[in-house]
Amino acid sequence: MTTEFGSAGAFGKRMERQVVIIGAGPGGLASAMLLALTGAKVTVLERQDRIGGRSAGFSMDGYRFDTGPTFFLYPRILEEIFEACGRRLSDEVDLIRLDPLYRLVFEGGGELRVQAQMTALMTEIAKLSPRDAEGLPRFLADNRAKMERFRPVLESDFSSPWALASLPMLKALGRLSPHRSVDRDLSRYFQDPRIRLAFSFQSKYLGMSPFRCPSLFTILSFLEHEHGVFHPRGGTEAVMEAMRRVAESLGVTVRLNETVRHIRFQGRRAVGVRTEAGDYPSDALVINADFARAMTTLVPDDLRRRWSDARLATKKFSCSTFMLYLGIEGRVDGLDHHTVYLAEDYARNLAEIEECRELPRRPSIYVQNACVTDPEMAPPGGSTLYILVPVGHQRGHIDWKAEAPHYRRLVLDRLAGFGLGDLERRIRVERVVTPADWESRFAIHRGATFNLAHSLDQMLHRRPRNRFEDLDGVYLVGGGTHPGSGLPVIFEGARITARLLAQELGLPTPWRTKTMGLSGMLRQAVAGGMA
Repeated sequence: MTTEFGSAGAFGKRMERQVVIIGAGPGGLASAMLLALTGAKVTVLERQDRIGGRSAGFSMDGYRFDTGPTFFLYPRILEEIFEACGRRLSDEVDLIRLDPLYRLVFEGGGELRVQAQMTALMTEIAKLSPRDAEGLPRFLADNRAKMERFRPVLESDFSSPWALASLPMLKALGRLSPHRSVDRDLSRYFQDPRIRLAFSFQSKYLGMSPFRCPSLFTILSFLEHEHGVFHPRGGTEAVMEAMRRVAESLGVTVRLNETVRHIRFQGRRAVGVRTEAGDYPSDALVINADFARAMTTLVPDDLRRRWSDARLATKKFSCSTFMLYLGIEGRVDGLDHHTVYLAEDYARNLAEIEECRELPRRPSIYVQNACVTDPEMAPPGGSTLYILVPVGHQRGHIDWKAEAPHYRRLVLDRLAGFGLGDLERRIRVERVVTPADWESRFAIHRGATFNLAHSLDQMLHRRPRNRFEDLDGVYLVGGGTHPGSGLPVIFEGARITARLLAQELGLPTPWRTKTMGLSGMLRQAVAGGMA
């Protein structure tokens, strides 16, 4: 039995609040950890047989793979969430800081090992473009200031368009140059297009082109250089498992293999969900499932005003990815932990992805060779290779059942051209994931693996809000809502969502007195600088 929303406490002892979270992805798990601190009874319902969503891992004959994210940035936010729960992230997960961060290979000529230390990186840049090396300290200093200006924006919930007129937002605008693209902004520091690409390919984390992505997102590469790129020992799933352990220790119930089939409404208010196992009443509902997929399958269209099916059809979505997960016999000599092979005609490659009408024929390719850092990701002497190719999301133009074998061949041939010519004969296990698989098996709308695009008209108050504006008692967390995609940003979004939910239910928010928040971390960054 649940209390009426907002009525508890009037007649003596308050009844326990029931919170249901749909999805055990990183945002759902972080929300569960925080909401457990409020005294509410928290239940997480996950459709798959494992936690983590796109951040889950899987194994094949002793070879272990990340499904989606293969590295960890900006651990401070999650550290603070663990601290609020009385734990230390470092006690639960071994985060290995990488140096170099990654290796970039330019098809048009040249390569760049991106070193962790600024002076070492300047030396590497100078090998390609001596005058551009001098732009690095200025780029870092300017983006440090940009982050400091933008931090209150990331921490705000943007429940109202009036938030745009807030003093922090007005201060940030002068630094952000919102109508300038990432590539154009980088031209103020770097003249060589290869160097600009080294500091802008990260816009692919948002599923966007650096020639269209707003200049705010130069902070993505800044975060890598300022705070490091980490490999969680055991893969990203080790972080998800640690979050689950802590959540369950605080009383959270996590149920796997339970697909939510129906949300029960009273008017516009969600009052519970139904799975094949039964009903779960709720005082508040958190949706961590893919936003567009959840809306179109779980919420009747006539209950959605701003985010109706017709409106969703007009929105911009990110790219998708073609994936090869390969278990290899032996080591892959000379291949770094992270390597990105960048197409010579990068602009054409991006145009092919955005148009979604044909497959890129000379694509850029990302390869993770985790065993150079974490040998236990494979059987003794073996290697796990994670190969990602950005492609267009699903629009019905490509029959992936027919195209997948041909595209696999193209990708392996292309890698052979980059010097990885002996892979195929050493493959012992293999899995292929296409945009059609992301859509059908992983329940991702259009197979757009990075959610709604982060264009200016789909950011801040124009993105789905943490307290969902179309329904009552419904909250959102994940890459499809504010503040946006990427693990650290999703964790910050979980703090916003948990705070709003707790406040509306009249519950305490003890983590707000125990953590500095993103703002404190950024203040430290401004004071510190890159070593």
